[in-house]
Amino acid sequence: MNSILENYEVKDNTFDEVIMELKKKNSYYHGVMDKFSEMEKNEFKSLNEAAKLSFLNQGVTYALYTKEKSEEQIFPFDLVPRIINHDEWEVLERGVIQRNTALNMFIHDVYNDGKILKDKVVPAELIKSSVHYCKSMEGFSPPKNIYCHISGTDLIRHSDGNYYILEDNLRSPSGVSYVLINRQAMTRVIPKIFNNTPVEAVSDYCEELLKALWGVANKPLGEIFCALLTPGAYNSAYFEHTYLAQKMGIELVEGRDLFVENDKVYLKTIGKKIQVDVLYRRIDDAYLDPEVFKADSMLGVPGLMRAYLKGNITIVNAPGTGISDDKAVCAFVPDMIKYYLDEEPILNNVPTYICEKPEELKYVLENIEKLVVKPVDLSGGYGVCICDQMSKAELDVLKEKIKANPREFIAQPKMMLSTHSTFIEESEQFEARHIDLRTFTLMGGDKPFVLKGGLTRTALTKGSLIVNSSQGGGSKDTWVIKE
Repeated sequence: MNSILENYEVKDNTFDEVIMELKKKNSYYHGVMDKFSEMEKNEFKSLNEAAKLSFLNQGVTYALYTKEKSEEQIFPFDLVPRIINHDEWEVLERGVIQRNTALNMFIHDVYNDGKILKDKVVPAELIKSSVHYCKSMEGFSPPKNIYCHISGTDLIRHSDGNYYILEDNLRSPSGVSYVLINRQAMTRVIPKIFNNTPVEAVSDYCEELLKALWGVANKPLGEIFCALLTPGAYNSAYFEHTYLAQKMGIELVEGRDLFVENDKVYLKTIGKKIQVDVLYRRIDDAYLDPEVFKADSMLGVPGLMRAYLKGNITIVNAPGTGISDDKAVCAFVPDMIKYYLDEEPILNNVPTYICEKPEELKYVLENIEKLVVKPVDLSGGYGVCICDQMSKAELDVLKEKIKANPREFIAQPKMMLSTHSTFIEESEQFEARHIDLRTFTLMGGDKPFVLKGGLTRTALTKGSLIVNSSQGGGSKDTWVIKE
């Protein structure tokens, strides 16, 4: 056993990715963990501090929300990388492309012919009752019929060693900047370890993202003007907004920087006005256009939807894509894949009980202590109830909430996320922590693109299954091994 893992503990019925890989003779984990073992503890701590300083100097922060307040913090980053071999990654890549292809076809169908609803593969009432259903999108088709140009697919690895889809993020998925910054930190802080491992690059993401934006513009290349719409400096993902805009060389704008004239969107400038052709929005539908959505929104652009529906601007991702972010709808994606593509899903969903279905509601209420209950509409780990950690009184309250509004909840069996060796500063030890994986898929260019690696998120609290940064989680660099 590698010396830094001598006192390493893994719970029963848990798939620890490092331990399982070290059992294989040809795993790249051997070389990586051996290099860490050769370091004195103070040397490793020094490298860890160097990585944190690198993040601080670049302003890589996020907002940690508690009941009392929100605090801006350095994004926690662990130097022990997660390694995924080529063959394993190839399956994941094909799986998320298949999934996102079907989801785009589904959203187009829902807002146009509605065949999948008429055939009762997906319940029409489930879609029409979603808070994210956008009536303005009915009968409209965006360029190339692409609604989700950028998607974040969350996967977990269960104790059986298999990957499962946990949820889709199709409105404005975040976190990709941390993938790119994590890689920079690794190459600067531990270059010898990184350079001795054949790792796929992630540096092409911004170039591919820009190609995806260009690919859905209604103008020739060279005449296209793109902008990234941010809610502003107080948003928890503002660092990512500024980072991506800078790397792509496009304008970073707030709603007040834009105006609509003759159903076209322009950037306010001192000189000649500039028409915006593609708007990569990082604000929710509700705030996009006060003429259509929330009338009191100060973040959006009055008239934006009018310009969009007349084909004078492309919005990335399209309004109304949130119907597929709904966790109840997520359960039907395998059916969508079979319906639209006539294929079996490459990646399985986490089994899901839809509380709006009477028979599934009955099961949930009778077996709630074995399940994880989630609101269909929240992200960031908010509202998640891991029921075997709750008291009887708390479970009784939760049951009443579900019975009062079953449409708003789904339940899943408790999936034991895989664990990974992680350096814990408080104990100064390498300890097992639960992880997941967010992959990033781009549609709109010549062909679908999946960032080779994605964001491995780490639950830094011992035993916790909540990996989200907004609740104190951190991240790792994800190394996909070249063929």
